[in-house]
Amino acid sequence: MPPVRGVRTAPPLPLPPLPLLLLLLCVVPGTVSGTQTITIGGFFYNANNTESLREVAFRQAIEKVNAEAEASRRSIAFAYQVERLSTTNSLPASRRVCDALRRVGMAAIFGPDLEPASGHVQSICDAKAIPHVQTHMRDTSVQKHFSINLHPHPGALSKAYADILEMNHWPVFAVLYEDNESLLRLQQVLKLPQFDNQFQMSVRQLPADGHYRHVLKSVMDSKVRHVVLDCSAGHVHTVLKQAQQIGMITSEYSFFITSLDLHTVDLKDFSYSGANITGLRLIDPSDPKIIMTVREWRERQREQGVTRQLPSASSAASPLTIHARSLKTSDALLYDAVHVLAAAVRDLSTPLDLSVTPLDCAGEFMWAHGDSLINYMRMVKQDGLTGRIEFDAEGRRTFFSLDVVELKESGLVRLGSWSPRGSNMTQRARPAVQDQNRTVVITTILKDPYTMLKESSILRKGNDRFEGICVDIIDELSKELNFNYSFHLNPDDTPGRPNAKTGKWNGMIGELLEGNAHMAITDLTITKSRQEVVDFTMQWLSLGIGLLYTKPVRQPPNLFSFLSPLSLEVWIYIALAYLGVSVLMFLLARFTPYEWDHPHPCHLNQDVLENQFNFLNALWFCIGSLVQQGCDFLPKAVSTRMVAGSWWFFTLIMVSSYTANLAAFLTVETLVSPISSAEDLARQTEIKYGVQESGATAQFFRGSRISPFDKMWSFMESQEPSVFEKTRDGINRVSTAAGKYAYFMESSTIEYTIERRCDLTQVGGLLDNKGYGIAVSKWSPVSASELSEIILKMQEDGRLQRLKTLWWKNKKEGGKCLEQNAKKGSVSALTLKNVGGVFVCLMCGVALAVVQSCLEFIWAVRNQAAEENVPFASEAMKELSFVFRFRGNTKPVRRPVTVDEDEATIPFSTNSSGQYAASGYGYTSRS
Repeated sequence: MPPVRGVRTAPPLPLPPLPLLLLLLCVVPGTVSGTQTITIGGFFYNANNTESLREVAFRQAIEKVNAEAEASRRSIAFAYQVERLSTTNSLPASRRVCDALRRVGMAAIFGPDLEPASGHVQSICDAKAIPHVQTHMRDTSVQKHFSINLHPHPGALSKAYADILEMNHWPVFAVLYEDNESLLRLQQVLKLPQFDNQFQMSVRQLPADGHYRHVLKSVMDSKVRHVVLDCSAGHVHTVLKQAQQIGMITSEYSFFITSLDLHTVDLKDFSYSGANITGLRLIDPSDPKIIMTVREWRERQREQGVTRQLPSASSAASPLTIHARSLKTSDALLYDAVHVLAAAVRDLSTPLDLSVTPLDCAGEFMWAHGDSLINYMRMVKQDGLTGRIEFDAEGRRTFFSLDVVELKESGLVRLGSWSPRGSNMTQRARPAVQDQNRTVVITTILKDPYTMLKESSILRKGNDRFEGICVDIIDELSKELNFNYSFHLNPDDTPGRPNAKTGKWNGMIGELLEGNAHMAITDLTITKSRQEVVDFTMQWLSLGIGLLYTKPVRQPPNLFSFLSPLSLEVWIYIALAYLGVSVLMFLLARFTPYEWDHPHPCHLNQDVLENQFNFLNALWFCIGSLVQQGCDFLPKAVSTRMVAGSWWFFTLIMVSSYTANLAAFLTVETLVSPISSAEDLARQTEIKYGVQESGATAQFFRGSRISPFDKMWSFMESQEPSVFEKTRDGINRVSTAAGKYAYFMESSTIEYTIERRCDLTQVGGLLDNKGYGIAVSKWSPVSASELSEIILKMQEDGRLQRLKTLWWKNKKEGGKCLEQNAKKGSVSALTLKNVGGVFVCLMCGVALAVVQSCLEFIWAVRNQAAEENVPFASEAMKELSFVFRFRGNTKPVRRPVTVDEDEATIPFSTNSSGQYAASGYGYTSRS
């Protein structure tokens, strides 16, 4: 067979010198000594016509496969044919493929990796049923049947980029892309602002002439500090170098590089810059498997005695030196692709005889085994240099794993991994070595306890003049991040607000924008308008808007304060109960016969019986029991005793409850405040109220659309004289206004004030929730993210809380006005719900007494009617008539009828109590 120009074939293994005929038989399709040889083709773009590292990977993979086949005594071997394409034009590539198929035939074609040549070659492979193996990123709407791609699918790659950006929490970033292929990779990133309003993105294309400074300068001027860079690995160093020249490679900036070949770029010039440079990689040069594979390549090259020129990571051309660091992702993918083909052929050749025949592109014949081979290739699942290899039904690699790497002083360091099934990220470590020459200018204002001048008899200079919680926080941050700092006072003595006409900021924010300071720290609230012009750290103190007012005054005692333990309705019910029980006692005493007795027990022959419970005595008995004094007569009948017992129990509970509640009323002072909340303040006009006009509290009222805060702002603006005061003046005005002025301010400052001003207090709850942060300028040598990381650390280990306790409660007369452990709550009067059960018991006792009195009456009348032999009804009516006549308190004695009244003796009997019983006998009047 005549040799083909640009075609190179090789035997399965390096062979010693053999007859020329045997060598030719080994490189053409067929079988020799029972070994079946399958030819595959590699089409690579190479303008210099020199062997590239890609060709080395292709050839070494085939030799590795053949060596494994010989070791396992499999009767199959691979031969290869390499075609070097000098142009990306599709027509020469198509001709070279057709010429190779016509001359030797091929079982699979690898490459080319550039468009549009790759698309035309794929069409030829589809027409001739030859598997087309690709290792470059390619996304087509319709996947060809005979195509398989080991490169991660662009949709999955784009999802990886988007996930990494979301984990980095970049609210604003710029995307710098190189060509249309870059936009294909970044399709999910470009959709981020559509799905999440927290992202703001600007997109710019890098110029093709290699001069990137004006694009980078526009990003820098737009105050964007996060950059997504999508370009070829060969241009990454140039872009970063030009960014370094204009001052973008600093700790203030972050770069995310999408190229999977970042490990091949020399990044030593940027290792100590402090800039955050991160990226992704599919292969790990430090992986022992990759190191071993590259070492085998070098040994085979040395054994074969080949001297070729290979591109290196550091020079354009050098003697053959293959390193793991110079291995590109495309080379590793090609190496894995050969092994995928070998695995499919091994599985397919068991039941079939894979014979490769020459094919004519103009003819109608196709390779008979191509369809089976491509299906077997899609079912391959194995591990390679690029990790786990799996394909979907269309031959696309949708499952893979990417390493997330970050540039450190020692090089690229792995932070975690990403895969379509999830990510596993470790905490980003802060650089171990910080710039020793970073000096930060900090602006502040004098305000207790944030920043104060030290009280000293000697003249102090520099930072030694100041003390306070803000000074201590900056000192802790400087120790952690290793920077120097210098405090100076803001000449405007205000946090800052924009001018309504010019939009120019004053105060501390204005200093940051004008470049006179790098940081601003005081009781500086994080607001939306401030965040739009400067960066803020995470909040180091949480708070809200509170209301400062004078403490409530003590209420003077009332003349009738002794009535306070019981409510008015209870007093009314007690009075009604007293009258009711007195009347009932009077009625039952007349009703029952056992309450009628001789006026003088020693004189039994008296004409009348007396009832001691007349109406006045009943009232006296009940009032004596109520005040726990008693009287000289007591009930005798069971019914009246039941009423008395119920009344005594009632009075016991009521008097005890009254006494206990009276003690609380006498010991607890009732405090009266005209307002108890901001709503109470808004409903009146007598008490004035104000805020600091240029602060965040004023902005809250000014921008509020919620009632009553919007009305309160209008009220404050309309007052003359002005109610707007600076914090110190506002506190003093509250103290001296005698309850006629209230001041809205941050709750943290209120806590500090009421620890030292015992006449002031906080009224009501917080109106909102916010926090203090450190404002950082865009060009500060220490970024807000670095500071936030240390602030979070200080919160977790309790340092911030200890500093607050130190300056709020311990220093500068802290704790002068200690709050009581328990609130002094006013004692409420007892209501009917509290003592209603006592009334129920009284009613039950009274009801039982009435029933008992009725039974006693019926029993006495029955006995009397039987002895006198008179009807029960007439006797009952006679007794009832006497009871309800309510005339006098005596009753005539009724004696048994005898023959001789003067000589007759009256048989009296006594009851168990020693009293003379009248029941069971008939009585007549002596007269």
